[in-house]
Amino acid sequence: MSEELMIVLIVALGVAAVLLAWLSMMLAALESAISRVTRANLNNLMIEVQSDDELSDFTRTKKIKRLHAAQRIVMHRYAASNSCAFFRICGNVLTGVLVACIAATLGYAMWIQLVAGLVVALVIAFVTVLMRPRTVGSTKPLDVLVKHAGLASICVRLTPFIHRRNDVETAGERRSEISDDEELEKIHHEQGKAAMDRLIENNRFDPEVSDMLRNVLMLSDTLTREIMVPRTDMITIERDGTLQDFLCLCSRSGFSRVPVIGADIDDLLGMAYLKDAVRATAFNPAARGRDIESIMRKPMYVPESKPVDDLFHEMQRTRNHVAVVVDEYGGIAGMVTIEDAIEQIVGELDDEHDRTQHAAPKKIGERTWSMPARTPITELEEIFEIDLDEDDVDTVYGLLTKLLGRVPIVGASARTHGLELTAVDSAGRRKKVSTIVVKPVSVEGDDETGGTTDGQGDRASHDGKEQGHDDD
Repeated sequence: MSEELMIVLIVALGVAAVLLAWLSMMLAALESAISRVTRANLNNLMIEVQSDDELSDFTRTKKIKRLHAAQRIVMHRYAASNSCAFFRICGNVLTGVLVACIAATLGYAMWIQLVAGLVVALVIAFVTVLMRPRTVGSTKPLDVLVKHAGLASICVRLTPFIHRRNDVETAGERRSEISDDEELEKIHHEQGKAAMDRLIENNRFDPEVSDMLRNVLMLSDTLTREIMVPRTDMITIERDGTLQDFLCLCSRSGFSRVPVIGADIDDLLGMAYLKDAVRATAFNPAARGRDIESIMRKPMYVPESKPVDDLFHEMQRTRNHVAVVVDEYGGIAGMVTIEDAIEQIVGELDDEHDRTQHAAPKKIGERTWSMPARTPITELEEIFEIDLDEDDVDTVYGLLTKLLGRVPIVGASARTHGLELTAVDSAGRRKKVSTIVVKPVSVEGDDETGGTTDGQGDRASHDGKEQGHDDD
């Protein structure tokens, strides 16, 4: 063989080896992109292309053609990914073979030929699997797939055996299980949580930051029903209430957003906002006698099965801080605020008054005690040396709730076994009663099962039946 012919052959083999290495890298990027692009991504891009007035007809037609090819690939993503992997491996092997041929042409020993071919094949395989190509396919999967949709289509057409085998093995599974896109989203979510767990385990963040990062990933797994205030804890106002009644209710309960109801809590008419009532009455005291319906706003409804991350984004988009939660039958299940969603990320939002809920009972009079709402009933029995015989409640707050038959607010009181329990303070973001004053009273006219007082406190507690919502 002449020297000129040998040089031409070596150059040709070298160019072929470089092209095969490039092909292997492109196929590796395609593999990664195919596994990450969903049909929804392609449909959205198709709409953008069709509605883009700046594109010429030729460019628009060309892009739409590529998008149609990408859609066909995604419809059979597993077969397309396997086809790309097959040709990527073939490219790696052939690159090593070509390098071995170049070494043989140069007259090297056989063992050098084998080692050179093997080393080059391994290096190309390492680069295509772990380095830049897959990174590009992961970070810009839609762009990579659309750009190289033709290459992926050729790979699929040249490997019909892979396509048929994949269809036979997965046809039954696809009918009974989740779709490709749903499965893909689930895989990505699990991969994200696993990556975040690895970062947290490496102590790269503060413990508080680590908890927040983990909570963010869990938002999509948490449903609205898990964070809502149940209907039994809702404070409401009836439609025949006045603005004066509403102002008193807000002052005593600590809430600034209260549902307006009709016949019952399922007959929800709207939401009343404290700032609207203040705006209407601040410079016009006569307006205090107006009906609450005069300032009522349309409520926001959300299903109880809505994921918390979707709830949070919807409340941001619609600029609503409170929403009414409905169950599958259309009944009112509870209420949820944007602060409830935020708490799922940053943790419980307590205020400076919450420490009273963890304090010890304090004697404030001769036989009058101020007790945190969480004080056990057994401690109440020991202080006043009585036996309440209450098995279905464990705390002083639970006892007052049972006696009233509704959620207590500040000023509500009830009597039982010669004791009068009065709610005097509220705390926390949800404004639950935090302090209850207990004192002995005359048992004359008081039955064994207990009863509520007829004073102003009890009348006010009829105005607001159950839970309210955070201040602005």
